[in-house]
Amino acid sequence: PTLCLYSVTTTNEAKSEGKSELIPTIKFRHCCLLRNQRCIAAYLYVSFFQRQETNWTEDGRVMLEWFNQYKKSLATFMRSLGGEEGLDITQDMKPPKSLYIEVRCLKDHGEFEIDDGTIILLKKNSQHFLPRWKCEQLIRQGVLEHIMS
Repeated sequence: PTLCLYSVTTTNEAKSEGKSELIPTIKFRHCCLLRNQRCIAAYLYVSFFQRQETNWTEDGRVMLEWFNQYKKSLATFMRSLGGEEGLDITQDMKPPKSLYIEVRCLKDHGEFEIDDGTIILLKKNSQHFLPRWKCEQLIRQGVLEHIMS
């Protein structure tokens, strides 16, 4: 828009001063300026999206590497908790109040061994105070029921 106004002003000045032989040169110059403006806009448009795409792929690769390292660190940390099999801290949205819970056996299951080698007999209606992480699968299977105190 500024270039168009400039061209009109310059053409009008040339006419008023009686230099009409400059008008084709002024129009040619104006066309060149508009072409250069379009070329620059196209260049900026293309380079912006190329840069954005490059940044996204680089950011994506960095994020993927970070996430893989995070998963490894988290797995190592969870294995270091709760004994031999570890403790899955990603299971609950809120951290448990204690690592042990009181459970009631809903059906006869037989012997159940915990970390320290203690064997517990899971009989129907018997109650036990056991490590949470050892009980979770049996609770999901319907063998045990968590007793809320």
